[in-house]
Amino acid sequence: MATSDGTATDGPATGVPTTDRQAAAGGSAAEFEQAVAVLEGKRIAVLTGAGVSTDSGIPDYRGAGRVVRKPMTFQEFLADPAKRQRYWAGSHLGWRTFAAARPNDGHRALAALEQAGVVSGIVTQNVDGLHLRAGSRRVVEVHGSMDRAVCLTCGQVFSRADLAAVLDRDNPWIDEPGTVQLQPDGDVEITDVERFRVPDCTVCGGVLKPDVVFFGEFVPAEKFREAVSLVAEADALLVVGSSLTVNSGVRLLDHATRRKRPVVIVNRGTTRSDRRAAVKLDAGTTETLVALAARLTSSAMIDR
Repeated sequence: MATSDGTATDGPATGVPTTDRQAAAGGSAAEFEQAVAVLEGKRIAVLTGAGVSTDSGIPDYRGAGRVVRKPMTFQEFLADPAKRQRYWAGSHLGWRTFAAARPNDGHRALAALEQAGVVSGIVTQNVDGLHLRAGSRRVVEVHGSMDRAVCLTCGQVFSRADLAAVLDRDNPWIDEPGTVQLQPDGDVEITDVERFRVPDCTVCGGVLKPDVVFFGEFVPAEKFREAVSLVAEADALLVVGSSLTVNSGVRLLDHATRRKRPVVIVNRGTTRSDRRAAVKLDAGTTETLVALAARLTSSAMIDR
């Protein structure tokens, strides 16, 4: 963890008073105490969205001040070689930022909660791999991972780092000065994309695609079953940093509520399912997760 002066510390900042953390997060102390009361003593499944990674330098789609953009659909990627070229050019630059990103205190707090036996696992809509890098073990990446690319013809999987080396070699001009804006799917807006060379699959010559779920593409059935199982096994669901706009997240919340599992939502701004939550905290994700880790791990130790 990092203190307010930037000094590195080990593990979640459990010594920081919860009320101070909540004041920093912007949520009310009363709502935080309600959330603790709902979650305390339970095995918790966690659903995370882009808001968890904003403090790691990865922007979200719907954060304050962001312009809503229409992402490329899977159908567009398949049907239009020019759009595919544009996507790969932007995604290549965006992947560099993803690869350089590091877990923040919120990611580490969730890993600590799992280690303490409080969190049973994480379902994430993010493709940045930061939960795994933070030390979380049971992570279901329902939207895939930017660390891989896959051939749409033969299914061969490629390391994104290896593919990036090929793209750098074939497109040395890509580092010329210019303005780029990173998007949460690893895409960025750039100019002169018609010059960008995209490699084909080295096994069969097929089209390569980042191993992530595009808009208009279905979440793989086996991944969603794994996510449902994780939620079904838990006593409560904690939703963090997601506006629950994507159907897969809402469906997981449906599974929890049908099984009478209480739901706690932590997100800046409203979500699609605020009224269905036992507690909704309009607060910063990192600070709130650190505060929850302090309270819930302490309770778990006392229970033992």
